[in-house]
Amino acid sequence: MSLHRERSWGWNWRRVLIGIVALIALLAAAGLVLIEVRWTRRFDAPYPAIAARADAADVARGEYLVYGAAACAYCHVPRDQWSRLDKGERLALTGHHLFRLPFGDIYSANLTPDSQTGIGRRSDAEVARILRFGVRADGRAAFPLMEFQLSDEDLTSIVSYLRAQPAKAHAVPEHQLTRFGKALMAFAIAPAQAAPVPTKSPTGATVERGAYLANNVSSCVSCHTNRGPDGALVGPAFGGGQRMDVAADATKVFVSPNLTPDPETSPVGAWSEDAFVARFRMGAAIPGTPMPWGAFARLTDDDVRAIYRYLRSLPPSRNRTGPAVQEKSAAVPAQ
Repeated sequence: MSLHRERSWGWNWRRVLIGIVALIALLAAAGLVLIEVRWTRRFDAPYPAIAARADAADVARGEYLVYGAAACAYCHVPRDQWSRLDKGERLALTGHHLFRLPFGDIYSANLTPDSQTGIGRRSDAEVARILRFGVRADGRAAFPLMEFQLSDEDLTSIVSYLRAQPAKAHAVPEHQLTRFGKALMAFAIAPAQAAPVPTKSPTGATVERGAYLANNVSSCVSCHTNRGPDGALVGPAFGGGQRMDVAADATKVFVSPNLTPDPETSPVGAWSEDAFVARFRMGAAIPGTPMPWGAFARLTDDDVRAIYRYLRSLPPSRNRTGPAVQEKSAAVPAQ
């Protein structure tokens, strides 16, 4: 009788274990199906009341933003052509810059007004919507690599500049997402939250102008703030420590420095304003750096000083980020 009970008990446990494994497999399969259904989900977002203008001042401001303050050109030409941008060439923004990221291969779009492969097939409002809210013309969320919240004035200037350029036919592949990338699109990636943006841009070498540039235009905060596994900024803001792959060496990463005014762990805490301006004029010092130094080297003195004055106004964050280039396997310092 005892042996019979033991056998019965063992058989029951095996049945329970088989049931658990089957349930896990069923849930995993359902999860995969749900990801495939949801990763192309559509979103509603307003269309900004933006229309291109032929005014020379608008076009010139747009050029300054595209090749300078917003550095659009450095993502919308292939990486191997950055050296030409650094020399001041105005290359056509035909896209095809490849971002090889943990969640997939992301390709930048053709921004020339070609009617088949570029923005010629999109309205001004559609172009403005993806720039402000990260929602594509088809309603899908764009991968959040363009974290800009431009003023109406600057948004109009960029659209005006892009419309004034020659059309260049160049087809760009769709993003090639991993399963993890599709899962992010299905459950985590969503359009940018509507945030108040100024109608006019702040001007002058002021803290207000620096805040606008560092957060809304040049988006310093998006590289100089650490990110979590899902790509979301996890702070402290401008505290540095974000790790970015080195394209030429898979064993190394770039680590963004701390930009808060901590005197011991940040160059901003140690440098004078003139030294900060001088560093911007130097351009790239590390080969392969993800920082578009060629664009930022062309910022006006007032804009560089405004950024410095804003960064100096931030609360200090003591975060030793270490050398700019590190071994990928190295331990991440506590923030």
